[in-house]
Amino acid sequence: MTDKIVIVGAGQAAAQAIASLRGEGYSGAITLVGDEPFLPYQRPPLSKAYLLGKLERDRLFLKPDQFYTDAGIDLRLGVQATAIDRSARRLQLSDNSALAYDKLLLATGTRVRRIKVPGAELAGVHYLRSIADVDLLRPALVPGKTLAVIGGGYIGLEVAAVAIKLGLEVTVFEALDRLMARAVSPVLSEFYLAEHRNAGVKFQLKTGVEGFVGGGRLSAVRAGGAEHAADLALVGIGVLPNTEIAAAAGLSCDDGIMVDPYCTSIDDPAIFAAGDCTRHHGRDGAVLRLECVQNAIDQAKHAALAMLGRPTPYAEVPWFWSDQYDLKMQIAGLSRPGDDLVLRGDPTGRKFAVFHLRKGRVAAVEAVNAASEYIVGRKLITDATPVSAERLADTGISMKQIV
Repeated sequence: MTDKIVIVGAGQAAAQAIASLRGEGYSGAITLVGDEPFLPYQRPPLSKAYLLGKLERDRLFLKPDQFYTDAGIDLRLGVQATAIDRSARRLQLSDNSALAYDKLLLATGTRVRRIKVPGAELAGVHYLRSIADVDLLRPALVPGKTLAVIGGGYIGLEVAAVAIKLGLEVTVFEALDRLMARAVSPVLSEFYLAEHRNAGVKFQLKTGVEGFVGGGRLSAVRAGGAEHAADLALVGIGVLPNTEIAAAAGLSCDDGIMVDPYCTSIDDPAIFAAGDCTRHHGRDGAVLRLECVQNAIDQAKHAALAMLGRPTPYAEVPWFWSDQYDLKMQIAGLSRPGDDLVLRGDPTGRKFAVFHLRKGRVAAVEAVNAASEYIVGRKLITDATPVSAERLADTGISMKQIV
């Protein structure tokens, strides 16, 4: 009988795990430990609507306060989990208290990857991962100021789009030769490059940042052997999984906490993990770590079932999205180098999709302002339906007909 469940981390996975545990009839004790002073909240809007000032803070929270009260959750916010004693099944906290557990869920998420160049600690150099980060950055986004965005991934481009709307001058520095190179096909990279340039964003591709310049506060970015004036900078060069507490407890970690198909750690049947901090086996058998809301939600559901003794293998199709200007990018599945790419629609019309075919089946779909292509593409991935490139490319055949 599981009497005490402790959840470390107060994000999307944690909130879902609580909802799933109570929804599945678990009536035992649940304690939630979070190092921020906030209840679990959404992170995707931080670089979009919340940064733009179009979303109030209260709307970030995944559940109202009353949900946790009604669910009888013991909240330990603003405190950090520092050590796991697996033999005693005790969790040590930074306030010198300790929690006994029967089952422990690690939903520790990720942290920003810090840039390691001279001047990185200057005032005016920002990161974006938390409410506190946005509350610090937003007042600095003043019309006429110059913003340097370091990294041409989702976060960097979403912030660039917001800053341009707010009247700043924006330059994006990307070390690789195209935008979002690790996440999207070259077709989408070129499309978003053109869209951002049309909006007024400047780009320095294949240009790594060598340092930040300023007398106590940022005044320029040194990149490509030159200095580029900047009033502030946003660094978005990826994230790292928070695995330190797991690794210190002897759990297997390799760019994520290693879990089995049921979201149980591979070393301890009393410890589970869910969300961005995990490394697991995907649908095709590949071992991977995903950074997305869908993975956090679905893994939390499966972890809850496993904690309750009803393990169900996790094999969901991952999906992602990004909002930039009036463009909604939706991606389902995972692409690989060597996939056959099929373009459906015309990018100049700002509504199109790129299908990734592998052995005659859709492995991934990238859709821009194309909801039908995304929805049907996701179903084609789930069902492993054979489909020809010619039918996918033919816009005279509706997506409903294809499925």
